[in-house]
Amino acid sequence: MATAIKVPNVGESVTEVTLSKWLVNEGDYVEVDQEICELESDKATLELPAEVAGRIHLIAKEGEDLEIGALIAEIDESAAKPETGKKEAPAETRSEAATARVPAAEEKKTGSYAEGHPSPAAQKLMEEHGLKAEEIKGSGKDGRITKEDVLKAIEAGEKEASKPAQSEAKPTTSAPAAPKNAPAAAPRFEFSKESFSREEKREPMSRLRRTIAQRLVAAKNETAMLTTFNEVNMEAIMSIRKEYKEAFKSQFGVGLGFMSFFTRACVLSLQKFPAINARIDGNELVYHNYVDMGIAVSTDRGLIVPVIRNAESLSMAEIEARVMDLATRGRDGKLDMDEMQGGTFTITNGGVFGSLLSTPIINIPQSAILGMHKIEQRPIAENGQVVIKPMMYVALSYDHRVVDGKESVSFLVSVKDYLEHPEKMLSGRDPVKELLQL
Repeated sequence: MATAIKVPNVGESVTEVTLSKWLVNEGDYVEVDQEICELESDKATLELPAEVAGRIHLIAKEGEDLEIGALIAEIDESAAKPETGKKEAPAETRSEAATARVPAAEEKKTGSYAEGHPSPAAQKLMEEHGLKAEEIKGSGKDGRITKEDVLKAIEAGEKEASKPAQSEAKPTTSAPAAPKNAPAAAPRFEFSKESFSREEKREPMSRLRRTIAQRLVAAKNETAMLTTFNEVNMEAIMSIRKEYKEAFKSQFGVGLGFMSFFTRACVLSLQKFPAINARIDGNELVYHNYVDMGIAVSTDRGLIVPVIRNAESLSMAEIEARVMDLATRGRDGKLDMDEMQGGTFTITNGGVFGSLLSTPIINIPQSAILGMHKIEQRPIAENGQVVIKPMMYVALSYDHRVVDGKESVSFLVSVKDYLEHPEKMLSGRDPVKELLQL
């Protein structure tokens, strides 16, 4: 009896996926829950496990776009399991592509399938640096090669390459000296045709990259996007981090970063200016009494935006833990679809890459996005004196159909005020006014 393996429902709004890679070959015997292929949706890569044990017949092809419910493969449950340690004869129906990927002589018929097999993020990194799986020892579950394993291999290779080469000493003969006062010889330039390269490389865009392209163009074409800027003196926050970072990590097990401060400042400011946390739905404006904060994360496959649900109810430590968890799993392609949908506002940090100033693009259907940038020591005027302070430019891109200029500027000023006076974030009000009940 053959069991049909079909594309599962991977998300409420996902209607199509791409079969990015087969993890088994035609005719292989697969076990229950063994990962057989990688499926790439608009936002994530997931590995599909076998529902039953048996011999697999591959139907869909790598790179093929498949609708939800489409047939991927069939597994013959009646096939006998091969004896451990013996190589089974190659199936007559083995495809040339599968044979080319894993020659029969190199197939492993013993041990865990995961052993020596890279994760999607690790595979991408290996391809970029020309590394092979047999050159790397996997430290993941069942010997799987992780991204960290590849990074270690790259670092080891760079150290080896940096060692001075020992060359054999060769006798040299000195050329006859030029006559005294002889005119200097004119420089000669010789160009070799071999020194120039005119090669090109073409590769299909991944489904994630295609989706990113479509959404960015849609954001530019379908919104009345405008950006307003301000700058923040980061001295107060940097002083807090310097003084309390060790105690914070010791108590909560997570580092104290800038993202928790920015998230808290935005949450409090969004409560003052609800239009910035709203969205358009047809002819209606939808206001949210909660903040689902999107945090833009750069991965090898492209930009993704995992969401921190109900950020307004989280402590600083809870925010930092959520940011770390979502960013790590996002880079490894391990996020679920529902973790990347439904945000009401987004923060993106181009400063980690050295960006001094930029205009972020709205993550539709949201109405605004805040852009953080690098902290730079700059001269500013303070109490009539020129002083050097750690300054950061911040940018708010917003949909002018929903948000008026006054609201956008006031929101950014509010974020700036909270960041420069972090003590106000405790209750959302000035502590002195709170004390005086003003």
